[in-house]
Amino acid sequence: QVRLVESGGGLVQAGGSLRLSCAASGFTFTYAAMGWFRQAPGKEREFVAAITRGTLYADSVKDRFTISRDNAKNTVYLQMNNLKPEDTAIYHCAAERAGALTSSKSDYDYWGQGTQVTVSS
Repeated sequence: QVRLVESGGGLVQAGGSLRLSCAASGFTFTYAAMGWFRQAPGKEREFVAAITRGTLYADSVKDRFTISRDNAKNTVYLQMNNLKPEDTAIYHCAAERAGALTSSKSDYDYWGQGTQVTVSS
């Protein structure tokens, strides 16, 4: 059974930092591309970052967020610095089994339930 479990969300002031984690199981993590997406109220789910051996970022988070992975722990991370109120959203972890570095949510096979990030001004 595939599981993606996010943690690390919370309430933070603008300019602060958070580190999200996503623990994966039930598929071959090493081969998969891992991504982070976010969804704010009333908006579509949007791409944030993805990682295989390389990384890919949305322009809105480049130079503020860093995605990383630990294949020994089957875990992917999202370090978020200099947070802004517009970063407020539910953050979802996703896995793409074929290992393609992609920003398209339709390419991802598995999804976590998400963790809430709220940034106050």
